[in-house]
Amino acid sequence: MLPSSAPDAVGEALLATFRQNFRTYKLLADRALAQLSDAEWLHRPAPGSNSAAVIVQHMVGNLRSRFTCFLTSDGEKPTRERDQEFEEPASVAAVPALQQAWDAAWPILFTLLDELQPADLLRPVTIRGEAHTVLAAVQRQVAHYAYHTGQLVQLAKIIRAENFQSLSIPRGQSQQFNQHMAGTR
Repeated sequence: MLPSSAPDAVGEALLATFRQNFRTYKLLADRALAQLSDAEWLHRPAPGSNSAAVIVQHMVGNLRSRFTCFLTSDGEKPTRERDQEFEEPASVAAVPALQQAWDAAWPILFTLLDELQPADLLRPVTIRGEAHTVLAAVQRQVAHYAYHTGQLVQLAKIIRAENFQSLSIPRGQSQQFNQHMAGTR
């Protein structure tokens, strides 16, 4: 039998892991987006694909909708205009406002994660009227944001080509990295 504090410890570990995962995805996305000019934010590599601007618009809308009043209202807010999130901005002039919206949306999630307690993880929440536990709803968003972060990184790699600055261990440098890490232990 587990000690009575074990569920709290597991809950705290899950919340800490969620915080870390979301911070990692935001940092990766930020570092990829920082490599793009405002005009490159609007680049679509193929017909039917999304630009970085569209992916950011969608993530901003999702962050606001899912995590505002997370415990007390449906995660798909009636004010959300999801279809509009997938429309290309009219011009490069929209990019600075989109960058500000990006920076303003993430604290909604991080504030919520700081407020959640282990006992909240099994509470019910709804998304589009469908019941989820807090745990399932947050994990759903971890996967969703990882997916879109990967898209943003791939777009930046395509656009910047040989000028892309690696966001992880550069090719051909794994052994050096491993040796460095072994020396820091």
